[in-house]
Amino acid sequence: MSDAFQLEYTPLEDIDAIHATLQKSFKAGKLKSIAARKIQILQLAYLIQDNYDAFKVAFTKDLGRPTLETAFMELDSTIGDCKIAYDRVEKWARTEKAPFSLNFAATNPVIRKEPKGVVLSISPFNYPVWLSLGPMIGALAAGNCFVLKPSELSPAVSGLIAELVPKYLDSDVVRIVLGGVAEATKLLELPWGHIHYTGSGRVARIVCAAAAKTLSPVSTELGGKSPVIIDPKCDLQTAANRIMWGKCANAGQTCVSPDYILVQKDAQDAIVQALKEAHDRFYPSGPSVPNAFGRIVNHTHFRRLKGLLDRTAGEMAFGGQTDESEKYIAPTIVKGVKGDDSLMSEELFGPILPIIPVKDVDEAIAFINARDHPLALYVFSQDAAFKAKVFDNTQSGSAIANDTMVHCAVDGLPLGGIGPSGSGYQTRKYSFDLFTHLRSSLDSPSWVDWLFGSRFPPYTAKKEAKLKSLLGVKLPPRPHEVTNGATKSLVLSDGGCSGKRIVILFVALGIAAALAQVGVVGSLWKLIVTL
Repeated sequence: MSDAFQLEYTPLEDIDAIHATLQKSFKAGKLKSIAARKIQILQLAYLIQDNYDAFKVAFTKDLGRPTLETAFMELDSTIGDCKIAYDRVEKWARTEKAPFSLNFAATNPVIRKEPKGVVLSISPFNYPVWLSLGPMIGALAAGNCFVLKPSELSPAVSGLIAELVPKYLDSDVVRIVLGGVAEATKLLELPWGHIHYTGSGRVARIVCAAAAKTLSPVSTELGGKSPVIIDPKCDLQTAANRIMWGKCANAGQTCVSPDYILVQKDAQDAIVQALKEAHDRFYPSGPSVPNAFGRIVNHTHFRRLKGLLDRTAGEMAFGGQTDESEKYIAPTIVKGVKGDDSLMSEELFGPILPIIPVKDVDEAIAFINARDHPLALYVFSQDAAFKAKVFDNTQSGSAIANDTMVHCAVDGLPLGGIGPSGSGYQTRKYSFDLFTHLRSSLDSPSWVDWLFGSRFPPYTAKKEAKLKSLLGVKLPPRPHEVTNGATKSLVLSDGGCSGKRIVILFVALGIAAALAQVGVVGSLWKLIVTL
């Protein structure tokens, strides 16, 4: 790795040329073929595999992260995402047929899966491989060219990515722009096929405002304060293990990390005790020893977290130790926290976990609903009714029972927020879909005007009646009002199913099949549609 801590920012005057080069490559169809896309995806996987140990070193420099966390949560998962995209991209990109319609089947309506153009991704410091290269995998699989602006706050990893990408990937297809605010601002002045931003809500507002000037579509992944509701009757040891892991992994610097706990007041001390036991199991020699627990990314974030901790009116249950020279904050539990506490004023993004005592689950639900929708909501309970009550009466990006954070790694599940916690969905096929334009297409033969020629002027009552006979919709029976005591409600009538219409349809299909055998296409459609 060449001088990773001294990032050489991309000259501002080069950004226009980078944009123009990739626009030219996209228009030339560099990634039009599935084979070309698979080459880039596979090269990206080898970029990580060949430099596995170098990435571990870079993560240690940037985040002081234990190597197991780096391997499990970033490197292996990103290689796995590459393999999934490599194996499935042909299926993902396949043109889809529209749902069958008697009226329009002759026009062969389909949905083409096409790339959006040149994609810009601005990624964060906390997962600088998975959240940088993950969107790149989806964008390349969809056939887009790609510009990545990695975080300047993780200079070792960002520098390594910038060094390696030109060695493994086609520079006419993928470029890295290193820099800070000035470089990001310059990038956002340009039009893009899609802009993907991961980070804070404050910066997301700037990104979205800039994108509006060029009408570039935007997706965001923003995080927020992800709550945990604990049923006192749950398996406390399992809950404590999984909550502490979710809070302590990457020193709490994870967008879906548990941000605070809601639990009945009389169960608070039992929760604290279970969390302390989990902490002691995780860190028998203490969390400050090397390769046991991560560090805060920089001194600015360290001081922000320490300030929130210093101002809390809650009671320190355990932890609280800090060392600014090491950017170290110990795993910390604060109990008896109220809704207006400093620890509830913003997303913590650190290893501090406040506990808010509530009267019951209804108060916990009301507390969550009074705040921005979180990126994740966690419930620990073995009671199906308890879980359903929480999930059915709240909104969040994800709704997870009896675990934390692992849903990000589950193949087939999207990662995405709602409202202030983000927009759009990512991971694996959802990343492909995010950067794909669904292009409607059909091919209408001239004889179709024999059926739908009434759409053309001059308009007459006869033409309107004919179109209505072809396209008119028969609604189910109207809901009717039922009085039950003092209450009234609307219910659906059981309109049943018209046996006559079913018989006619099957007869029509049988005749249609026979006519199709002899090529009587016009007669076929006249018969089916008029029935």
